[in-house]
Amino acid sequence: MGVMVPMVHDADEARRVVAAVKYPPEGRRGAAFGVAHDGYSGGDIVAKMRVANEEGLVIVQIESRAGLDNVEAIAAVEGVDVLWIGQSDLSSALGIPGDFAHADFQAAVERVVQAAEKEDKAAAFMAMSSEEALAFKARGFRCLAYSGDLWIYQNALRAGMAAIRKG
Repeated sequence: MGVMVPMVHDADEARRVVAAVKYPPEGRRGAAFGVAHDGYSGGDIVAKMRVANEEGLVIVQIESRAGLDNVEAIAAVEGVDVLWIGQSDLSSALGIPGDFAHADFQAAVERVVQAAEKEDKAAAFMAMSSEEALAFKARGFRCLAYSGDLWIYQNALRAGMAAIRKG
């Protein structure tokens, strides 16, 4: 029901993403139907294209200095729905790898939120804890992911192994 595209650096790139995802007339996506992406179902092709264009989510990741420098223009691109901060890549691009408390990273976060709010788009972030998710929600983020399966499994395994070793 959508795409998430990493390392979007400018508005031209964002426009190319939207064009590749949307069916005509909004984009240039190929119009093959009755196959896997529409459940092998028949039906009105024009209606399917319209619904897909309305409901398909376009997430662009702001993960580079260029992406941050152009975030307002990226947010203004018609068809972009979500500005997702890729925190590890963005902090590295800012010269502060992994330092998410650094003033420069915090200013970047605020800039993305403001750009998203100005264009009525959602700002997004993958929080690594419930506390972090609540803090980002309070800052105006409307799209939040909670950790990732790999890290959730690792934490559960560590806790389980520590309990076994202790006992």
